[in-house]
Amino acid sequence: MDTGSIVGLLIGLIAGGAIVGVVLWLILKPRTEAEYERLRTETSETRQTAEREAKSIISAAQEESKATRLEADKVIEQRYKDLARAEERIDNRQTSLDQQVQKLESREQVLSKRQSNLDKKKNSLDKLQEERLVELQRIAGMTTDEAKQQLLDAVEADSRQDMARIIREIEDKAKENAEEKARELIALAIQRVASEHVSDVTVSVVPLPNDEMKGRIIGRNGRNIRSFEMAAGVDVVVDDTPETVTISSFDPIRREVARVAMTKLIVDGRIHPARIEKVVDTAQSEVEKQIREAGEQAAYEANVHGLHPEILKMLGRLKYRTSYGQNQLHHAVEASKIASVLAAELGADVNISKMGGLLHDLGKAMDHEQEGTHALLGAEFAKRFKVSKPVVNAIASHHHEEEQDSVESIIVEAADAISGARPGARRESLENYIKRVKTLEDIATSFDGVENAYALQAGREIRILVRPGAIDDLGAIRLSKDIAKTIEESMQYPGQIQVTVVRETRAVGFAK
Repeated sequence: MDTGSIVGLLIGLIAGGAIVGVVLWLILKPRTEAEYERLRTETSETRQTAEREAKSIISAAQEESKATRLEADKVIEQRYKDLARAEERIDNRQTSLDQQVQKLESREQVLSKRQSNLDKKKNSLDKLQEERLVELQRIAGMTTDEAKQQLLDAVEADSRQDMARIIREIEDKAKENAEEKARELIALAIQRVASEHVSDVTVSVVPLPNDEMKGRIIGRNGRNIRSFEMAAGVDVVVDDTPETVTISSFDPIRREVARVAMTKLIVDGRIHPARIEKVVDTAQSEVEKQIREAGEQAAYEANVHGLHPEILKMLGRLKYRTSYGQNQLHHAVEASKIASVLAAELGADVNISKMGGLLHDLGKAMDHEQEGTHALLGAEFAKRFKVSKPVVNAIASHHHEEEQDSVESIIVEAADAISGARPGARRESLENYIKRVKTLEDIATSFDGVENAYALQAGREIRILVRPGAIDDLGAIRLSKDIAKTIEESMQYPGQIQVTVVRETRAVGFAK
């Protein structure tokens, strides 16, 4: 093929391709324009939708911003108000403090003036005391040390005379009552078989049907339990112990009344202040009836007759009294029977012994209500209702608060020790022990010049610290004897109490 043919062929191909392209353009043009129009329409709609959503979001954001700004304005305004009130309170407190400071300054000025006056008076009194001492020495013709020595010698002589007199009295009495002393020794020997008991019981436990009852006992805001405690005069303890509440009181009668009343309220289910008062009154009547019946039954068991109804009632109260773990009514009946047997064996009066044994602890039914030991309280109560003198003495002397006048009193003491199983032990409750210790300290501190007083050795010693400037050595000796005499006159106690007066002077110097 020559060059011309090739050129012709190429021109023909190019021309054919152009024709085919034109034809294809003519065919595809309508479709392309339609697709373009469709895309343009969709783009426009999408843009409009986006613009609308953007406007909505912007509007919502503006509303939210406005609400937030209003809320912030309110908070800021409230804070301003709080700050203003706080500032006002601070101003008021500052004013009050300023007034108090002024008052304190005024008082300090007054006290300073008073102290100055006191110092002047003290100096004047010291001067007068010195002048008085010099004048006394001149009149007496002896120095202070000589007067002290003379007084000490007189006190020693008096003490020796007192001891000699007491020894002679004891020996004379022993000779006159030799036979009686022998019988007493036999009765006292019986006391050596005893041992101690446990401490008193001062609580009662009331069972509950379920733990929900605790909430009803307490009541709204505690009104039910407060009403019950006021009406019964006890403490009610509601703790985590399941299905129980505890009633606490040192008064056994109140504790029993409260226990009966609480049991009735739990069974009845109606627990409110008005109902509580009514049930407590009912329980009080029931317990008083039980007390009377218990007293009559005890007298019947002990074979003791002719007792006054009030004594029987007081005796029945011992049913709810325990001492060292022992029921005191059972103890009284047992002591009465033991005393009766001992009296028959020793040839003493059986009727006096068994009545004294039954009534010896009568005062324990009332010792929480009155001042004094249970022996003296019981003796006074029995004397009031015409109980015979030997029985009264047996009651009063079974703990040696009074002198024992007969062998029957010794027998009652022995029977009490055998039944109670506590010879030589402390015969007083914790309550009476605390009272005795406090009374000892109160007696000591009532004297002038005493700075502090401490009861030691379970109340068998009282140690007294005095101000050395107010009491000298001779005054300390006199003070110990005066306090001992006051204790002997105003208290009842077993054994003896040692009175120790401590006077200490300290001199302090500094080497520079």
